[in-house]
Amino acid sequence: LDLTKTTRKFKCRPSPLFFRSKPLLHFNSRKHISISVPSSTEVMSPHIKSVEELRVLGINLNSFNTPTQFFICVAGVFLFYLIYGYLQELIFSVEGFKPFGWYLTLVQFGFYSLFGLVELQLTQDKRRRIPCKTYMIIAFLTVGTMGLSNTSLGYLNYPTQVIFKCCKLIPVMIGGVFIQGKRYNVADVSAALCMSLGLIWFTLADSKIAPNFNVTGVILISLALCADAAIGNVQEKAMKLHNGTNSEMVLYSYSIGFVYILLGLLSVGGLGPAVSFCSQHPVTTYGYAFLFSLTGYFGISFVLALIKLYGALVAVTVTTGRKAMTIVLSFMFFSKPFTFQYLWGGLLVVFGIFLNVYSKNKDKMKLPSLAELRKRVLSRRKVRLLSQEV
Repeated sequence: LDLTKTTRKFKCRPSPLFFRSKPLLHFNSRKHISISVPSSTEVMSPHIKSVEELRVLGINLNSFNTPTQFFICVAGVFLFYLIYGYLQELIFSVEGFKPFGWYLTLVQFGFYSLFGLVELQLTQDKRRRIPCKTYMIIAFLTVGTMGLSNTSLGYLNYPTQVIFKCCKLIPVMIGGVFIQGKRYNVADVSAALCMSLGLIWFTLADSKIAPNFNVTGVILISLALCADAAIGNVQEKAMKLHNGTNSEMVLYSYSIGFVYILLGLLSVGGLGPAVSFCSQHPVTTYGYAFLFSLTGYFGISFVLALIKLYGALVAVTVTTGRKAMTIVLSFMFFSKPFTFQYLWGGLLVVFGIFLNVYSKNKDKMKLPSLAELRKRVLSRRKVRLLSQEV
């Protein structure tokens, strides 16, 4: 039924109220009222029409078929985040740079603020919708997440830091139990236990063979995980409550965070030595930091597109594969000692991630029960016995 061409006629006397509406009402000599019902696209506002068009870095993904869209998103995530991780480790491999993790975060926040400002200027709606108080909280948590994470690389191997980042579920569950009184199912608890055991195994291996291992790095990355677990809830609540945009969130949270870090470095006297060191090595510090920030900004765009097109399940699977590839490339490009305890600990963490994803998507991921597995094994045995008798 094409509503744009269909008219419905109602026999009634014309009321004065009908004469106030102009575009959709037509009268004939027999006092019949003809009401034309427009299609949804005709009455839809231009803003809502443009929502269906998904663009990432100027690429209109809607112009491609589904497999091509998936390939573009996955390729973007792997390309930009692998470069991001490589540059991050490369910066900290510069001799003498390890004490300046907070200054790297300051530079990164400055670039992110600039990128967010450019993106916001390209949009039609430039209004700030989320209150400044909320942005001050988000900025504080963002500073904690990225600043502590960058600083921890001065005390930990890069693979160990990546393994810790994979285990954000642990502080989320602990906060949910003590703050909100939540109860978790067996799969979630098992996932947290697997991640915890994997982390312990990986960290013990790192403490034995890594020359630069320090407990301070474990504390820093653990605090960064706690801040990262909290920031997601605050951002989601603010975006839904005030209908804020991604570019607005990036601009204000990172620009306010830039001020926080700048004031902190000035108060402890850490700005002068960092600026002096980076001015002596501008290419390996500012140059790498710019590319590091740019690839991180582009990478999150592809992750958000992946979530919108295919859901969180596919996005988590892709990003987990990317982190595993990052660890492998870290051992390949940067010389560091290796032990198989890294492998077993990493596999435990990956299994914990799988259990967490499965617990949230049980309807989409139907695994066979123990009874079904038993039936399959028994049926296979019967087939083998019959084949032997024949």
